[in-house]
Amino acid sequence: MDYIGALLAISGVLVLSVVSPGPNFAIVTSTATLRSRRAGVATGLGLAAASATWALLAVAGLGLIVMQVEWVYAGIKLAGAAYLIWIGAKMIFGARKPQATTSDALESSAFAAARKGYLVSMTNPKALAFYGSIFAVMVPAHAPDWFYAAIVAIAAGVSGLWYCGMAVLFSSPAVRGGFMRFKAVFETLMGVFLVGLGGRLLLSR
Repeated sequence: MDYIGALLAISGVLVLSVVSPGPNFAIVTSTATLRSRRAGVATGLGLAAASATWALLAVAGLGLIVMQVEWVYAGIKLAGAAYLIWIGAKMIFGARKPQATTSDALESSAFAAARKGYLVSMTNPKALAFYGSIFAVMVPAHAPDWFYAAIVAIAAGVSGLWYCGMAVLFSSPAVRGGFMRFKAVFETLMGVFLVGLGGRLLLSR
């Protein structure tokens, strides 16, 4: 069995999944731009932790089980939609508020930002379906333990590198300065985008 080839194929799919725009991308870029690089990177680490959690659930076979239990899947979808709408609404209503600049606010934001990133990903039923599908289709039967451990590490690494990289990029002075000149507009648009994603998720079947 070519386990290395299987890992490379799974890695490619994971890369394609993280680079596609969605709530994870919106959360990490808006946090990095509107808050700080520290908060943005913390959000990226939270998203990486969520990727590792989803991969672990898939390894344990729980992902496929949850996908088959309709009320659990519906509960995750409802929670995810409500959370995205709540975050988006907060951004919309807070768009015209002045930017926090105190060191205390920046320091205390790191854990909250990581938690926000983690919850956004963990309440996304598309992530559940994605990881469940990968393990159902691309993971060889009776693979050794190191193969499963490698998938978990790759999922966390790909997610962490991409989202933390996006946080660094969007918190750079040039990019951040341009967005901050239009803070109210940018934050409102990002809020509307998240509310729209939540509403679409809520209405989807």
